[in-house]
Amino acid sequence: MSAAGRSEDAPDRVAAALRDAEFVRLVATADGDALAATGLLARALDATEVPYQASLAAIPEPPATDADCTVAIGHNGASDVVLRETPLSVAAADVARTLAPDAVDPELALAGAVSAGAEPSGALLEAADLQRRPGVAIPTDDRIDGLAGSTLVHASFSGDGEAVEAALDGIDGDHALASFVALSAVQDAPPRAATAVERALSPYDCDRFETLGGFADVLDAVAEDRPGTGIALALGHGVETAALETWRAHGQRAHTALRSADTSRYNGLYVARTDGGEQSGGHPNAPLGTVARLLFTYRSPEPVALVVSDGQAAIVAEESVDAADALREAAAGLNGRATARDGRGRATFDGSATDYVAAFRGAV
Repeated sequence: MSAAGRSEDAPDRVAAALRDAEFVRLVATADGDALAATGLLARALDATEVPYQASLAAIPEPPATDADCTVAIGHNGASDVVLRETPLSVAAADVARTLAPDAVDPELALAGAVSAGAEPSGALLEAADLQRRPGVAIPTDDRIDGLAGSTLVHASFSGDGEAVEAALDGIDGDHALASFVALSAVQDAPPRAATAVERALSPYDCDRFETLGGFADVLDAVAEDRPGTGIALALGHGVETAALETWRAHGQRAHTALRSADTSRYNGLYVARTDGGEQSGGHPNAPLGTVARLLFTYRSPEPVALVVSDGQAAIVAEESVDAADALREAAAGLNGRATARDGRGRATFDGSATDYVAAFRGAV
């Protein structure tokens, strides 16, 4: 492998390493921001006719060593270049702009940034020329469909189209809809929900989906459930219909899992045990990454939220809490692996959910 540098390298140095490679591997974590970053780099490589292979995984495996340049996106895996600066998509857009300016999709970069929790701004927003409006950030023009599938909020109606339809009876207009969603999301929720729900309000319009926030929500869903569809979406291959189908199913399963999970509260830790096994359609019953985010944002009274099933776990923690070491130590103690970034992490391990909770608590 060539020594191309690390995450602090200037975009021109990273771009030069990619341009000079005969074959590039892009190895990313399975989240919307990393997916968008992967798509931006892949588009630039396409434009410069550099062959590449892209992959997404909750916990990426060590990549094959057949590439001239390997890029780790969102993790610290073995690589020549590491992109870990949040938002990953903005860092990738800087590299792509240096490599092939005409190949940069500012809307994709902004959607990735929104997925990472950032507010759209700067040159990317100017280039995308998106307008903000009242309402709620959903990816479809049907508000019932949009709110039923959305994982930007968790409320009594989430994941259930009939419940959404009943709840919205008599609510007309974008302002009224936004107010209703905001109030519903903070009901019986921890204080952080009031800040988090703002991501779903006053959305930017979007070309590929109804809103930019909705686009970000779709990116998160396909990254976790259907990485191949996600990469095709990020490359602009016209798979929006398939992506929306994945997003709908993803949201329904996430909200259902959150409601049905067995929860336990410890000092500084809120745990939800759920079923992460495989369905016949290939989807995990509970998309743990999304369930952990919703648990932390809308249900956890503690600064750390852990969702665990037999063999796998996901965590989300407040910025002031460093839970990454405990996540890794607990996984390693059960012959597993883990990766974490910006308060979010995933782990796989040998053992039951109870085994992992005990190991995690012992490592904290």
